[in-house]
Amino acid sequence: MMKVSVNGYGTIGKRVASAILAQPDMSLIGVSKTSTNYEAYHAQRLGIPLYVPKDSIKEFEDAGIKVMGTIEEMFRDSDVIVDATPNGVGAQYKQVYSSLGKKSIFQGGEKANVADVSFSALCNYDEAVDKKYVRVVSCNTTGLLRTLCTINRVEKITKVRATIVRRAADPKEVKKGPINSLTPDPASIPSHHAKDVNTVLKDLDIVTMAIVAPTTLMHVHMLNITLANQVTREEVLSTLSSTPRILLVSGKSKITSTAEIIEVARDIGRSRNDLYETVVFEDSVSVKGNELFLMYAVHQESIVVPENIDAIRAVTGFRDGLKSVEMTNTSMGIRKGYLV
Repeated sequence: MMKVSVNGYGTIGKRVASAILAQPDMSLIGVSKTSTNYEAYHAQRLGIPLYVPKDSIKEFEDAGIKVMGTIEEMFRDSDVIVDATPNGVGAQYKQVYSSLGKKSIFQGGEKANVADVSFSALCNYDEAVDKKYVRVVSCNTTGLLRTLCTINRVEKITKVRATIVRRAADPKEVKKGPINSLTPDPASIPSHHAKDVNTVLKDLDIVTMAIVAPTTLMHVHMLNITLANQVTREEVLSTLSSTPRILLVSGKSKITSTAEIIEVARDIGRSRNDLYETVVFEDSVSVKGNELFLMYAVHQESIVVPENIDAIRAVTGFRDGLKSVEMTNTSMGIRKGYLV
């Protein structure tokens, strides 16, 4: 059993912790918290061991929250540490992980040079095997890479032009916006997403543009892909529908929005209404000559969670990437085919 801890129990950390608990080959040593907020109480109710800074132990105990030990003690008991701290904090913790000789998984909010390799399971699992530090790319980059590496199996991609409509904030982020605007993110081109894709697909000609919209539910991507040779729409749809971690939305389902996609996640009983899969609007898939067009939605709170699980296996030497993806998908109920 791989002994794994999660440093940071927020939006991503709590989901990764739940996913680790579902794995047959992993055990969760515990999670770290620095604040006695509702997430700490919820972790305690779930029976998840909590570790905190040494000087915060009394604060947690006074709040009625049982503490198993200090964060550094949690690190020492772990084979792998998943860093789910806020952007930039993970790079500061890397020195601690290194001093303890621990393999570590970082999130996409860190700069690429924090790790030995940037990671997307369907693209470059093999590159992460036995590495000491792996960075799971951001939610938007995960969506892009999953889609692009899947299309590359149909026909070689020569050029990508993508527009990203980003959610303004996660549902719980009450102090973020925008409230009543569409905001270029940034106005200069390309946005950082293209550079992030190139940390995995290093030679791909890709330009991205992004805007932030006043919604909390999901991102939406609009892709214009140039291929080396012509393909049929049917070939693309067949490949998308048979690829794990990609779901299609049929026009016949009358699903026309991200709000309805999230409603389906609720209806099918997904924990926290999470959609780990990239959700492609089937009606948007269109071919003109050697150009392919499509639109899809990305659930920013959960799409990177299965990638974190696969990254854990990779750094511990598990070499069969397809088997890891299958194990992760089975344990988490991740599907392929159609959303409904």
